[in-house]
Amino acid sequence: MSSKILKVGIVGATGYTGVELLRLLIGHEQVDIQVVTSNSEKDQYVANVFPSLSGYLDLKFSDHDSPELKECDVVFFATPHATSMHKIPELLNANVKIIDLSADFRLQNAEEWEHWYGVKHAAPELLKKAVYGLPEINRQQIANADLVANPGCYPTAITLGFLPLLENGVIDLNTLVADAKSGVSGAGRKAAMENLFSEASETFKAYGVAGHRHLPEICQTLSICSGQAVDLTFVPHLVPMVRGIFATLYAHLNQANVDITKMYTTRYIDEPYVDVLPEGSQPDTRSVRGTNMCRIAIHKARDSDKLIVLSVIDNLVKGAAGQAIQNMNIMFGLAEVMGLNLPAIYP
Repeated sequence: MSSKILKVGIVGATGYTGVELLRLLIGHEQVDIQVVTSNSEKDQYVANVFPSLSGYLDLKFSDHDSPELKECDVVFFATPHATSMHKIPELLNANVKIIDLSADFRLQNAEEWEHWYGVKHAAPELLKKAVYGLPEINRQQIANADLVANPGCYPTAITLGFLPLLENGVIDLNTLVADAKSGVSGAGRKAAMENLFSEASETFKAYGVAGHRHLPEICQTLSICSGQAVDLTFVPHLVPMVRGIFATLYAHLNQANVDITKMYTTRYIDEPYVDVLPEGSQPDTRSVRGTNMCRIAIHKARDSDKLIVLSVIDNLVKGAAGQAIQNMNIMFGLAEVMGLNLPAIYP
């Protein structure tokens, strides 16, 4: 294991994902946060913007073009989509490793990315080089990567929920359904009418039903894991809570007398951040709040070949900042759990 103290930069550190990176990295024993950027809060002390970090970090925000970024060992991009692709090539040329928490490098096909994000990709030559940062399927590739595309929150919960079934070929790939719910923080830290307390509280609604930007990412990953194309119906919902993803997944078994629980426990027995509960359990988002854990439970529908998988994560941790730090640990040969073994926040 490396004993080097890593010089870390964060681009776009004023969003929910950025401040979550700061919260977790402050407690990481082999990290020195060198530079944090924000064009909107430039020259402001981090603790003035986020009083929760007062006494932990004596840094001011720099702008996104800070030359200090090139002096870092690794830089996290917690920027809006279609931002990091303009800045990452220059940092890669300076031998800085990159973990991108936006969607800019998650899809392998430039035309498909441009279709979903509505702009021309600025660095399409890097799409094939970027490693998709889901450690449970790409750990070795992550260890050798210079550019990691951190997965989205919905794709993380859904992929981990379906993964053992896909790898063992025991489900019908043409009838997959993901009914997923997210807390309001998944929409980011920005002023938007639909995210106001009076708009989001005491209500529950679907969105992106005709096509959500995470759909191609999920289908790409599930297809790679299964070795063939999958047909997925994905419907996300907004629920009146701050954190959490709850994915209810449906699949039809194509084999009888399969011990599904054993299949899951065997697949994830060595994974530090996937917890398979006893069959029939009821995981909840509160049990993973503030942690890097994905908690999974399996249910079999009575007198049916239908399987129901429940998968819960914290969208800001395993769905974003925590998984990014997990990837950093792997990239630099550190203990994978370093800085991440925290109990859930309760209540």
